[in-house]
Amino acid sequence: MKLEELNKEYDKLQKIYGDNNLDSIYNGGYSDNPDIAFVFMNPTGRNIASSKTWKGLKSPWIGTKNIWDLFNELDLIDKTIYNQIKSKKGKEWTEEFAEDVYNSIKEHKYFITNLAKCTQVDARPLPDSVYKKYLKLFEKEISIVNPKVIILFGNQVSSIVLDKNISVSKCRRKRFEKEINGNIYKFYSVFYPVGNGRFNIDKSIEDIKWIINNEI
Repeated sequence: MKLEELNKEYDKLQKIYGDNNLDSIYNGGYSDNPDIAFVFMNPTGRNIASSKTWKGLKSPWIGTKNIWDLFNELDLIDKTIYNQIKSKKGKEWTEEFAEDVYNSIKEHKYFITNLAKCTQVDARPLPDSVYKKYLKLFEKEISIVNPKVIILFGNQVSSIVLDKNISVSKCRRKRFEKEINGNIYKFYSVFYPVGNGRFNIDKSIEDIKWIINNEI
């Protein structure tokens, strides 16, 4: 199975759990055994790629600013690209610029995805039950991409993926292992670095640097 084949299933779930005026946001980056897969929660309409008029990449964080601070501090994005991101308003992103951003991500050999692909108009919280509807598809996605390490952002995503009650503050830099389709994958739970979790971004950066130094 290829990643593109999963998109059809994500689109079906968008009609049920997302906003009908917006498209699903899938994933993006280096998808052939990347060093790291970064797993966020779910997309919002702030991602301009969720517009039905957008014909380019349907990848996370297009048209946003704050998350790229984290990748910049981790030296995981080209500095010129980062500076362009910070200087642009969301609506100023073009499909070509989004390609440039994700080409830089590919060069740094990491992958970005969300557990749930259902785009909401805003950052309203989703119940666990919605995320669980995506879990099997997410596991197929991980099997296809086959990352060396998987970083889960936040308590909710971590708890659902690892099937145990996770408090990030109590398991910093702790490796979890989970078998998916016959392969054992390494997981770490990290503070969510944007939105209400913005004040934890320094802890996220510290822990991810440690993970990179010890696992990659």
